Amino acid sequence: MLDDILNECREKMNGAIHSLEQDLLGMRGNRASTSLVDRLKVDYYGMESELRTLATISTPEPMQIMIRPFDKGAVKAIEKAIMEANLGMNPNTDGDVIRLNMPALTRERRQELVKFLHKRLEEARIALRNVRRSANDDIREYEKEKMISEDEAKIGQEKVQKMTDEFVAKVEEMGKIKEAEIMAV
Repeated sequence: MLDDILNECREKMNGAIHSLEQDLLGMRGNRASTSLVDRLKVDYYGMESELRTLATISTPEPMQIMIRPFDKGAVKAIEKAIMEANLGMNPNTDGDVIRLNMPALTRERRQELVKFLHKRLEEARIALRNVRRSANDDIREYEKEKMISEDEAKIGQEKVQKMTDEFVAKVEEMGKIKEAEIMAV
């Protein structure tokens, strides 16, 4: 029973870490990355689709993203989605290929990105603490219903706390790496 709670807790914490990883991939660093645009929502013939399902995305140069739509009819919709996403890049269309040239990051923009990064890291830590609280509530409920002993409950809560500390450390490490990437000139 306790193992079920711990396994569910680990699963949910892994989910929070995965979500953070996806967000960090989409956050601009010092190089062009396809992950900046691959999850962009494009209104394609009335259906909202992710850009990566509509085009091949590559980085032919360190500061350029190239988007080659599978259907030439999607070019205008993709351009519109890029403009609406406010990525700080203007799409240059060359026939059926869209190029995004990334401007160099200014010091102010780097600081804004770091602020946003810290906000997102705090959201991840809050999510982990919420999972911890939920797991501890479940453990207390099991103890109250005499499904586990008081000692087992205490051991379970200690394991949940240890797991939380482990995942918070992962968040911190991911944050340090991304901050270094943003601040690198």
